[in-house]
Amino acid sequence: MCGIAGFLGLSCPAQRVSVLHRMTYALMHRGPDGEGYYFDHEVGLGLGHRRLAIVDLSDCGKQPMASASKRYVVAFNGEIYNFQELRTALREKGHVFRGHSDTEVALAAFEEWGIARSIDKFVGMFAFAIWDRQERELVLVRDRIGKKPLYYGFLNGAFVFASQLRPLVCYPGWEPTIDRAALAAYMRHNYVPSPLSIYEQVKKLPPGHVLRIGAGTGVPVQVELACYWNAAEIQLQAIESPFAGSLDDAVEELEHLLENATSVRMIADVPLGAFLSGGVDSSLIVSLMQAQASSPVRTFTIGFDNSNYNEAVYAKEIAKHLGTAHTELYISPDDALSVIPELPQIYDEPFSDSSQVPTYLVSTLARQHVTVALSGDGGDEGFCGYNRYLWWRKIRHISSRVPYPLLQVMSRGLLGVPAAQLDRMARVIYRLLPRSLRFSAAGDRLHKLAGMLTIREPQNLYRHLVSHWTCPEDVVLGGKEPNSLLDIVPVPEGEDRFVDWMMLLDAITYLPDDILVKVDRATMAVGLEARSPLLDHRVLEFAWSLPLSFKLNEAGGKVVLKKILYKRVPRELLERAKTGFGVPLDSWLRGPLREWAESLLFPARLREEGYFAVEPIRSRWEEHLSGARQWQYHLWDVLMFQCWLDAQRTWRTARNEGYHINSMTIPS
Repeated sequence: MCGIAGFLGLSCPAQRVSVLHRMTYALMHRGPDGEGYYFDHEVGLGLGHRRLAIVDLSDCGKQPMASASKRYVVAFNGEIYNFQELRTALREKGHVFRGHSDTEVALAAFEEWGIARSIDKFVGMFAFAIWDRQERELVLVRDRIGKKPLYYGFLNGAFVFASQLRPLVCYPGWEPTIDRAALAAYMRHNYVPSPLSIYEQVKKLPPGHVLRIGAGTGVPVQVELACYWNAAEIQLQAIESPFAGSLDDAVEELEHLLENATSVRMIADVPLGAFLSGGVDSSLIVSLMQAQASSPVRTFTIGFDNSNYNEAVYAKEIAKHLGTAHTELYISPDDALSVIPELPQIYDEPFSDSSQVPTYLVSTLARQHVTVALSGDGGDEGFCGYNRYLWWRKIRHISSRVPYPLLQVMSRGLLGVPAAQLDRMARVIYRLLPRSLRFSAAGDRLHKLAGMLTIREPQNLYRHLVSHWTCPEDVVLGGKEPNSLLDIVPVPEGEDRFVDWMMLLDAITYLPDDILVKVDRATMAVGLEARSPLLDHRVLEFAWSLPLSFKLNEAGGKVVLKKILYKRVPRELLERAKTGFGVPLDSWLRGPLREWAESLLFPARLREEGYFAVEPIRSRWEEHLSGARQWQYHLWDVLMFQCWLDAQRTWRTARNEGYHINSMTIPS
């Protein structure tokens, strides 16, 4: 796990060394264990690498690394989990290895099979920058699911790339321009969707893609952007050739897949542990780890005193049952609030999933004890874990049986009752209901339901379910929202197929651009590697082949995962309403964060900066403060952009004056 950066076509030889040093220095947090550089001055190429040493801690694992023939030079971020199997196959073909790193295996694979065939054989998470000296071509590759990030752009005549945006800001003479279309998309989703970045001149390499850049006659030229793993096509193939066995057969086969996916992710030359939230996914991964470990697995959880946001009590019981070496830390509001000023530094790009706060805190806790932590990410997208899959079914059930004019009356009626009044009514009714049927913010949920009752097209209903600001063009000045994968991926016919379509869209949008960004930036900020067995592409492909009934029923999702887990953990420890990994943002904005938020939402400031329409933001802010509505997530979108905007000014000043934030000096 590392950070990579570089360029092709930087014409000024005197600048190359200092520029690459600046860029890689901005990635020190991703790779605190070392640095390396490679230059090909004939074409103005520089490859930079920051190392977080996980496998082969010796100098034999240092990068950039050249292949045995010197044809390929690579800077690599990530892990190839099946490298030992590939190493054996390559040895049989005569390849000799100096060390035991997966990077050396990858280079031997390129020599033996070429880049394209090698990538097909890799099981892992990776972002490669490969310089092919023979073809005079730079090749960028991103893993199938999008675990590892990679940004790129043509800046001042050169092709420039990096693991995060900040190194690109260090590139000399480039003045970034905020992309208002990307900002509008961010306001809908709380993240900037691929292939966009917040800057007009920079893109993200999409998951499962290869980008080739030729050196040309001293000027880099894009040769090809190709998809080597098309999730939509692979899901369709899986659905058309479905798993033919029973549910018990599926449990057995999936269990073997997960045992292997977990086993290969436990290979490390450094201390290893796991995040344990107490939910289905993390509990399953920890149970699989503990079954294969020779000693208690280190597990980590953070807790909050607010019972609505605290799953630590459940994690503790599961850890006790499995016999892990469990560490929990209860976080005070002050501890959590102290993280907020650091968020723009950590995420580099506007990002407003508020679970970024506890994710960073649990990463900080884990890093005090281990260097690698396994997580349960991926279970929701592969196995129908999100509440929206059930919501969609229930809404469609209502809308298909109630005449449309009556739906309009019901919608207007619900929207006509203030959310605060609906909350009060719900609190009375909740006294008669079990805890599993109680939900926070009932008024806002009912208002959201009311807004969906009259939506006729299934894809528009899904868009509404995954949206924060449903009309972002009304709030972003000059921001015309671009088409997204929601507009491109064909919508199938049939209710079950539409649930599959929603899972596919979540897997190619929300998963790589929200969940994986959140985890990657939070863990890398503290030099911790996160690994996710449920995101093994073989597991996801198998999940797509299963009948929907093996994943979703009237009781909820993850049917087949729960059957595996209940062999290891008592059902009663896990049967409770699904909760997110969140923080009490609603009350914080009315309390300890109020003054800070007001300064960022001040009307004169918003007008002067010129990115947002003032009225809709101020209206939601005032409604939230009064308790009439719960607008914390909409407001958090604006607040995180405003914080990021402030950080941009700091970074650009630091670049121009020759120093870096966090008291780190950039080499001149």
